[in-house]
Amino acid sequence: MQDKGNVDLQDQRRRWRYRAFAIAVGCLLFLLGVSALAGWLLQIKVVISLFPGFPSMAFNTGLCFMLSGLGLAASTLAARRFLTMATIMTGVAAAIAAARLAEIATVGRTVHYVDQLITRLVIPPDFIAEIGGGMGPNTALIFLIANLSLLLSLHVDKPGNQVVQELTAYVVVTLGMIALAGYLTDAEQGYRWGPYAAMALHTAIGMVFFGAGLLARSWWMQPANRAQIPLWIPAAVCFTGLVVDLYTPLGLANGILYVPLVLTALWFGNRNAPLFFAFACTMLLMLGFFAVRHDEAAFWQEIANRTITAATLWLIAILIFYFLRNNNNLEAERVRFGALARSTPDAVLVIDGRGTIKSFNPAAEIMFGYSPQETIGRNIKMLMPEPYHSEHDGYLSHYRQTGEERIIGTTRMVSGRRKNGIVFPIEVSISVVVSGETKTFVGIVRDISERVRQEERMKTTLAQLEAYTAELERSNHDLDEFAYIASHDLKEPLRGLHNHSRFLLEDYEDKLDVDGVRRLNRLVRLSQRMEKLVNDLLYFSRLGRQQLAVKRTDIGLIVKDVVATMELLLEERHARVVTDGRLPEVVCDAPRLTEVFRNLITNAIKYNDKPTPLISVGYLERFVGKDGTVARNVFFVRDNGKGIPQEFHEDIFRIFKRLEKSQDSDDGTGAGLTFVRKIIARHNGDIWLESEVGVGTTFYFTLGRKREGQNAAA
Repeated sequence: MQDKGNVDLQDQRRRWRYRAFAIAVGCLLFLLGVSALAGWLLQIKVVISLFPGFPSMAFNTGLCFMLSGLGLAASTLAARRFLTMATIMTGVAAAIAAARLAEIATVGRTVHYVDQLITRLVIPPDFIAEIGGGMGPNTALIFLIANLSLLLSLHVDKPGNQVVQELTAYVVVTLGMIALAGYLTDAEQGYRWGPYAAMALHTAIGMVFFGAGLLARSWWMQPANRAQIPLWIPAAVCFTGLVVDLYTPLGLANGILYVPLVLTALWFGNRNAPLFFAFACTMLLMLGFFAVRHDEAAFWQEIANRTITAATLWLIAILIFYFLRNNNNLEAERVRFGALARSTPDAVLVIDGRGTIKSFNPAAEIMFGYSPQETIGRNIKMLMPEPYHSEHDGYLSHYRQTGEERIIGTTRMVSGRRKNGIVFPIEVSISVVVSGETKTFVGIVRDISERVRQEERMKTTLAQLEAYTAELERSNHDLDEFAYIASHDLKEPLRGLHNHSRFLLEDYEDKLDVDGVRRLNRLVRLSQRMEKLVNDLLYFSRLGRQQLAVKRTDIGLIVKDVVATMELLLEERHARVVTDGRLPEVVCDAPRLTEVFRNLITNAIKYNDKPTPLISVGYLERFVGKDGTVARNVFFVRDNGKGIPQEFHEDIFRIFKRLEKSQDSDDGTGAGLTFVRKIIARHNGDIWLESEVGVGTTFYFTLGRKREGQNAAA
């Protein structure tokens, strides 16, 4: 944040300097124009032409200087009234210059209607005739293109407009410098284009300043990556090159002097600067060629020389252009890498081939406790505990000598050391960046202390879970053995009670009263029921231990077999079992699934209060329950019996739990639905029911699938 603040402050200062320079130039041009107009109004020749015999500044030229200066200064002010003022001033100046150029192109050199239109209103005709002249075509051209570029930048908000204004500024400075060089070398072609009016000396000076002001305004509008050297350096090179050019007809010396002008673009942030300078130098070469008379014998030789010089300058400019473009791309990548390194939560360290730290991002500061000032320039092993501290230099030396990469390109778990001496686990990934013969190493470091702690906790939890699993397996094994042994041990006294009761009835029935016989019969029935309970308990324990004999089975055949074995019960209860649609084939343990259907159908018949019980067996590819649950491949057994209240939907699956006795419930133990749930759970399925009291009950179950959002009962 501090670096960013410094950059913003420097940018604001640079913008302020460019803006102040543009305003100062605008004021200077305004004063130049006012001085020229005052010279005309007061008829002071020295103000108009500076030196006797020199071309004079036309009245309209002074007016255009005044308007252009006000427009340039006002264009840098934010208030709307100043922008309106700048538009009017630059528009009027451009109109005057355009009218003068149109007059020169259509009427000729001796007519000055545009110049004299305003002048005759305020200046005596004899003084006008004495001064003569008018606005030259080079002066009119500069005012036209300069003010049009200002208007474009004021009203068309596009980044390219500032580039156009920058290019225009170079052209204006170049044309002004050509005119000045013409005065210094007495080469009239520099300040007079053809037979038309010439550019005055102070007009040429004003044009140089005008171009400089436009350039400063362009840099003010887009100050980032703009010129970093004073404008007078390329201007001085440009001026010196033209002066020497006028005295070197073969163009050798000027070609050498223009090369430094193009090379100054290296100090400009704008990558288009070398192309602008090459364009300006090409114009100087051409104007320098036409500014002097040429020997007819050397005419074509000089043209070839200047052509080669211009081509060389453009070649250098293009090379610099691509160099600046690549440099800008590298700078952009550096900025992006810096932003990424600052914002990433991982520590990013950059070291050289000898292990010296070159970069230390904020995440590394937090991780290791050091500031960048404490680490940059020191060896990376300061962040390492033993044995990595002692081994690091040897690894780098081995890598430099052999090029063998042991950890580069891989991710390793090592240890780091904080400033306070605490050693902590880290994960390091190192990559190498090769630039020529220089190798730079970038390390991405992640603090895995929390992950290591979680892994330790997970290992502890897994160890505990394994111990609990082993204990549970042992407990289940003991429970199975207990159930098996207990059931067998219980059967022996039960059989004894049953047999002795039967013996008493057979031998002493005639000696006992009615109550005694009734009690002995009750004892026989209870012993028989107790034996059934023990058998069911033993069977239930076996259900969890025995492997399923699964194979592809036709469920329709299973239901038919079950119905066939229950034919007598169906006749007694006047019950009917129907199949609702075709039942599919599934992979299952057929005997166990037969028991499921037998228990469900038997219960539907026994616990039914209708005179003609109706049981329907079917299959649904997709089931949507009343509570919104969804399941696929669902079997169902539906009856029209009494129904089961909602609060008992889970109790009925508990072993030996019966809600009521059926008509012949003395033969049952209440374990049937428990067996059903256990068998379905062994098939990785689920069972549930929907029931309405007085209407009937439907049992649904799946095989090998669970209802969405539900867990199968175990």
